[in-house]
Amino acid sequence: MRFTSEQRLDDGVLEREFTLGEIPGILWTPGSAPAPAPLILIGHPGGLHKRLPRLVARARYYAAKYGFAVAAIDAPGCGDRPRSATDEQFRADLRRAMQAGEPVDEIVDAFVFPLVDKAVPEWRTTLDALLALPGIGGPVGYDGMIPIGIRLAVVEPRISAAAFFGQTFVPGTLREEARQVTIPLQFLMQWDDEGMERQPVLDLFDTFGTKEKTLHANLGGHSGTPWFEVEDAARFFARHLK
Repeated sequence: MRFTSEQRLDDGVLEREFTLGEIPGILWTPGSAPAPAPLILIGHPGGLHKRLPRLVARARYYAAKYGFAVAAIDAPGCGDRPRSATDEQFRADLRRAMQAGEPVDEIVDAFVFPLVDKAVPEWRTTLDALLALPGIGGPVGYDGMIPIGIRLAVVEPRISAAAFFGQTFVPGTLREEARQVTIPLQFLMQWDDEGMERQPVLDLFDTFGTKEKTLHANLGGHSGTPWFEVEDAARFFARHLK
């Protein structure tokens, strides 16, 4: 892991950009911590950047208010990483199908499975490097893209808790993998999401195998999640990681 920039933010959080092979990322650590800080891996929706403003705000809140170390990376084809012709075609096909009201399952399956297969090993490699740094320890939480999070929660025993935003397309086979997720889970959804029907999201929540899961549902569209859900997620991670 090579750090490429460093700045101390006005809330005392230390923000460092890094590269790990081809993987670009950001690490936020609290201004002061009496013991090794628990770690949260924070992801973003497919195609977006690790500097997505609401992601950065969430990461800084976790670090400044609760003393977590927080890391984000760009998934393959996202953020600062090059997009392939396949990536661009998927996004065009998905937009067309959604605008036409056509089924999107086959389109999503063809894109998401390769993404998960590439991204999960990258997250595990990043986790190895992060836990080797001074001042960072376990347990580890995951807050991010559901398809990647499902697989990561199943194969990575160091993940102790996860927070998911439900309005994400999840292929059928990954929904089956969700039955194997047994860690504590906080699941967030927007009741009036304009891009996804409500019932599949509720069905996915029901599918998770964990005995400790909480559903948070708020009125409003896809991007209308209230800030207090960030505060609730921080308290959720504090219960399970500290």
